[in-house]
Amino acid sequence: MFVKGRIATSLVCASIGAVGLALPAQAHTAVAAATTTVNVTAGKPSEFRFTLSKSTVKAGSVTFKVTNKGKLSHDFKIGGKTTPLLKPGKSASMTVTLKKGKSAYQCTVPGHAAAGMKGTLTAN
Repeated sequence: MFVKGRIATSLVCASIGAVGLALPAQAHTAVAAATTTVNVTAGKPSEFRFTLSKSTVKAGSVTFKVTNKGKLSHDFKIGGKTTPLLKPGKSASMTVTLKKGKSAYQCTVPGHAAAGMKGTLTAN
């Protein structure tokens, strides 16, 4: 009887453990699905251009992964937030909450937006 009780206890503990492990994984998946990622390349195909991996995103939390592939330092501003000034070859990430509609982005280094480092991203 002692062995049967021990086996039953082990099965119950294993079942509870499996359920406990499943919940955080599901919660993690829901959070990951709620955030959109946009890769941003600064300085390519030309020095004063941004290339975004997406032109339209879902409204809400958006992570921008910005990489400077140019020869000059650049930053990226959208939704009221700005990355640090990125030297050539450097990268940074930032997360912004975007509302539905068009969001303007630009490089804030003097003269860069006027030279073409600007655009709009649409959030649906």
